[in-house]
Amino acid sequence: MSWPAQLLSRAKFDLLIFRRNPAASFFTVILPIIFLLLFTAIFGNGTLASGAKVATFYVPGILGLSIVSATMVNLAITTTVRREKGVLKRLRGTPLPPWIFIASQLMMATAIAALMTFLVTLIGWLVFGVALQWSALPTLLISLVIGTVSFSALGLALSTIIPSEDAAPAITNAITLPLYFISDVFLVGEDIPRFIEVIGNIFPLRHLVQALQPAYNPFVEGTPMEWGHWAVIAAWGTFGVVATMARFKWSAE
Repeated sequence: MSWPAQLLSRAKFDLLIFRRNPAASFFTVILPIIFLLLFTAIFGNGTLASGAKVATFYVPGILGLSIVSATMVNLAITTTVRREKGVLKRLRGTPLPPWIFIASQLMMATAIAALMTFLVTLIGWLVFGVALQWSALPTLLISLVIGTVSFSALGLALSTIIPSEDAAPAITNAITLPLYFISDVFLVGEDIPRFIEVIGNIFPLRHLVQALQPAYNPFVEGTPMEWGHWAVIAAWGTFGVVATMARFKWSAE
């Protein structure tokens, strides 16, 4: 079997496993949509001083959360579980090249991220009147690609420091939940404390959310290139690749 066929077959298999996992499907697909509806209902969809609707910020924020959930969170937990149950060890002993397995994980995460982009954008438009700005579509696509690859790498890197299957959900939530609060996901608007912005700017999620915002901002003209945000996200992704290559294990110790 040629490597493209191997890659496609493995990616389909990984997607099938994901679809048959009710917990993963709920937390990755359903929960972000609930957050979008819940936060907009609680905090309203009024107009800010800039003239933009509150939902204009919540849609890219929840989309950023969706990407992190589909990539970093999902891969960190599933990779840890497979390692601890000996699945990775058995895969390592098959003719399947390791890079095919890694690439299939990335393809699965990309497919889920694409689905969430469609769902969040559709709900934002139908329910809250937040329309996609087609002139900024290239900005959205580039942000999605860089974000998906970088957070996938961080998810694999995170799995290397998770000691057990039981600890995986707790550790990933302990890392991601604070990030959501300081990265324009749960807290949006114009009155966010300065220290939260400073801390949030250190990490890649806030940069991903801000890189996604022009695609939904009706006051943005043309196709903005978010080079600064993309550079920070890519730098964290590079760190994830290096950490994964240095520490990744195919079997539990």
